[in-house]
Amino acid sequence: MNHNINEIYFNYLNGLINTDKLESSLYAFLLKNQEKTCLSHWARDKYEDFLSWFYPRLKKCIDSYKDKGASFDAFINKFLLVASREYYTRNLINSVTEYSTWSARIPDMYAHEEPPVYKYKEINSDTESFISKMTVYSKNGRQSKQRILALILKCYYYISDDYADKIAPLIGMKEKDLQKLINKIKEKRQNKDDCIYQLKERIFCQYYRCMVYHKRMSVINEETITHKRLKIRLEKARVRLEKMRIRLANVRTEATNKQIADVIGVKKGTVDSSLFRLKMQWREMAKKAALN
Repeated sequence: MNHNINEIYFNYLNGLINTDKLESSLYAFLLKNQEKTCLSHWARDKYEDFLSWFYPRLKKCIDSYKDKGASFDAFINKFLLVASREYYTRNLINSVTEYSTWSARIPDMYAHEEPPVYKYKEINSDTESFISKMTVYSKNGRQSKQRILALILKCYYYISDDYADKIAPLIGMKEKDLQKLINKIKEKRQNKDDCIYQLKERIFCQYYRCMVYHKRMSVINEETITHKRLKIRLEKARVRLEKMRIRLANVRTEATNKQIADVIGVKKGTVDSSLFRLKMQWREMAKKAALN
C-alpha cells in the first residue's frame, strides 16, 4: 500500500506501474485521503463529485509535471486547487442558470406569452347572444352567418379545436366542416406561423439569458472585471430583447382577407365588406353598452 503521492509517482518512474495504474492509484489515494489534500475543508459528497469530474484530467496533469524542484505531491495539490476553482465556477454558472430558468418560468408564462386560446367553456349565453346580434339576413329572409365565419377564420390563430367544435352549430355548420376550413387557413399560413413560433422561442431564450446574466452579477463582486463585463452583456441583451418584443408585437397573426376568400370560395371584396360591416356593428353595440 502506497503511503503518499510521491511514492506512487516514484514507482511509475521506475517502471513498477504503467500509466493506467498510476492514474487509478492516484485517484484511489485522493479519494481515501481527502484530509491530505488542499480540499480537506470541502464536504465529503462535494469532494467525491469533484474527483469524478477531475479524473479525466489526471492524465493531462501527469503529462504536465516537470521536476523543477517541486515535488509531485505539491504539483498535484496545486493542480487540484486550480481545477477546483474551475469546477466551482462551472457549478455556479449551472446553478445560476437553473435557478434563473425555473424562477423566471412562472412569471414569464403569465407576462410574456401570447393571449390564451379560446376554450369551449367560454361558450355561454352571452356568446350566443353576440352571434345572434351580429348575424345579418339576406334579402330572401334566410339567415346568413358568413360574416361570423369570416371573423372566425380571421382569428384562427387564437381558436382552439374545442372552441371551434362548440361554435360550429351556432353558425349553422358541422364541426368537421368548420375544422376543415380552419385547417385550410392554417395550411396557407404555415410558413408565417412557423416564423412567429421561432421568434417567440428566441424571445424566451433571450429573456432567460438576461435573467442568467442578472443572477450571475448578484453573486460576483462588483469591483471585478467579470462583473463589469456581465453588466455590459446584460445591457446589450436587454436592448435586444426589447427590440425582439417590439418586432413580435408588430407581426400580424390574423389571416388576410384574400386567404379567407380563397378558403370560403368567395370574392375578396365580399370578405372585405363582411368584416367591415361586423366592425361597424361592433362599434354600434359598444356605444349602446357605454350609454347603458
